[in-house]
Parts: sequence; C-alpha cells; structure tokens
Amino acid sequence: MRISARADYAVRAALQLAASRDDEPLKAEAIADAQDIPHKFLESILNDMRRGGLVLSQRGVNGGYRLAKPAETISIADVIRTMDGPLVSVRGIRPPELSYTSPADSLLPLWIALRSNVREILEGVSLADVASAQLPADVFALTNAPDAWVNP
Repeated sequence: MRISARADYAVRAALQLAASRDDEPLKAEAIADAQDIPHKFLESILNDMRRGGLVLSQRGVNGGYRLAKPAETISIADVIRTMDGPLVSVRGIRPPELSYTSPADSLLPLWIALRSNVREILEGVSLADVASAQLPADVFALTNAPDAWVNP
C-alpha cells in the first residue's frame, strides 16, 4: 500500500485541527507552517476535505478550518479515502470485482485479506487516537515486530 503525499498531508492537517484545544478555527497558513506543508497544496487538500465532509471552513478575519465532527469519530481511513479513494485496489479495481484464472485463483482471496487488514487498522484508529499518542493496543503492538520497517 502506498500513502500519497496528498493523503499524508491531509492526515497531518486533520491531526493539527484535532489537537487544537480551543473552538476557534485554524487558518490554513498556521496549519501549513505547523506541519511543513506547502500552503497552496494545503488549500487544495482542505477544499477536498471540506467537500468530503471532514472539515468546515469559516470566512473572515476570524475564519479558518475546524473538524466537521469530533476527532474521535473520524478515522484515518476516512481521511485517506477522501483524498485517494479506496484504501486498497488492484489496477484501480476493488478486489471483489476482480477475477483470476488458475494458477492465479488464489490472488483474489489474498487481495481481499490485504484489504481487510488495511481497513481494520486504518478504520480502527481515529484522529483523536493519533493526536493524543494513544494508538489502540493491537495497532501499537504491530510496531514492535522486529521487521516492521525493514526492507526484505
């Protein structure tokens, strides 16, 4: 699975909004500066997030962006899907819509298992979990595998 720069920036921007303690909206410039995201790129991302129902925007001197829902109810999967579409696809097709012939028959259940595991992790972690550094125990346990980030 590949996380695009657009999705990574969107998650980081959403986390910045989730970590905001007051109810005041954050300006795009402040988010961009805090997360080292190119401002123009962030504006486009925030517009997509607004259209996707993840953030609200407010115009004016006291304007900016805020999360549209509580951070506890927005999963990392929600943000990635808003930016990039389905979490796992093969050639742009969702695994259940694929068909293979022998000896590749076993690929379909493999892709479905991959999709299931990715969804389980990314749907099970909210913006609030990450913003508070409180990943679910089962997700955090995966980070302790000796080869978790080693190229084979």
